[in-house]
Amino acid sequence: AVVFLVALSAVFLLWYRSEDTLSIHSVNTRRREAFYWTAVLVTFALGTATGDMTAYSLDLGYLASGVVFAAAIGVGAFGYWRGWLAAIPSFWFVYILTRPLGASFADWTAVSVDRGGLGWGTGPVSLGLAACIAAVVSYLSIAGKRNAADRFR
Repeated sequence: AVVFLVALSAVFLLWYRSEDTLSIHSVNTRRREAFYWTAVLVTFALGTATGDMTAYSLDLGYLASGVVFAAAIGVGAFGYWRGWLAAIPSFWFVYILTRPLGASFADWTAVSVDRGGLGWGTGPVSLGLAACIAAVVSYLSIAGKRNAADRFR
């Protein structure tokens, strides 16, 4: 996890020195998009390594790891809400933690009971999550079209 944290810090440092921003709202050039996607890829690796570290190395298990990451996300959101954290750092802090959060809860539901999970299996959990994602995307797409239509009335 430390290696990926150093790598992400380097990406952010280079991005900021080159573009004077880390805001996702200003990803409007090829270079900024390259920095953005590099940061995203490194955050995936960092999140996976961090989730594995808490579950295995720190021996928290999947459920407790998920709770820790959910609490950390809550701290980041609360800090932003209270004005203690600026928008860009709080976004990246929370974004990085979404990967180990999701992986921890997915692993907890999928792995066998003897490994600390619920034992539902990776196939059913993957299909269930895919169905939930499809339902949310469909709903938001339909709701967005309704809202857009209402603006032109």
